[in-house]
Amino acid sequence: MQALPRITVEVPVLGIGAGPSDFEALGNYVHALRRPQGLHLTLLHIGILEDFGRDVADWTKGITGGDEAIRQTAAWLRALPVLDGFVGTAARLLVLGGGGVAGLEVDVPRQVHDYQVSLVQGLHELLDSLLVDNVDDFILGSRALGYRYPHWVPHVAVGRPKSRDGQPTEIAPLPVVFGPSRIRNGRFLPAAT
Repeated sequence: MQALPRITVEVPVLGIGAGPSDFEALGNYVHALRRPQGLHLTLLHIGILEDFGRDVADWTKGITGGDEAIRQTAAWLRALPVLDGFVGTAARLLVLGGGGVAGLEVDVPRQVHDYQVSLVQGLHELLDSLLVDNVDDFILGSRALGYRYPHWVPHVAVGRPKSRDGQPTEIAPLPVVFGPSRIRNGRFLPAAT
């Protein structure tokens, strides 16, 4: 059985450093360095759409059905404006996910922060339209959304940390080039009606 895809709004990494050797050098700090082709920076995590619909239906005690939540969420995602590509800078590795993931912390331009804030505001408006009360509590409690931290830290997951101390590791600054925003697994969204 194939796992259901997770839906996120992300920007793909087009390049790190001056060439492949800069990225490969990160292998000095992490186990199982990820392939550069799949690297991305997540701007908003929705999760498995069916789980999100179920969370909304449970929270609203069935006032908004799961199928309706999925339909409206898919329409909202399709209507999002596209963030243009940009260049950020990474100068340290963070330990994330309870110690299981090493991520390049990326200093991103102001417009990227503004776009991410607009996504969260849009998510609030979507949830209001789905008749979710206590939206902030829902966001923190939804298993599909999976929010564990109150603020967004721009990062690109690159592997598993070699260090066990959980402390950030300073590295020589690297430019990180990102492409335009996209919906990861957008092809799995239900057809527009």
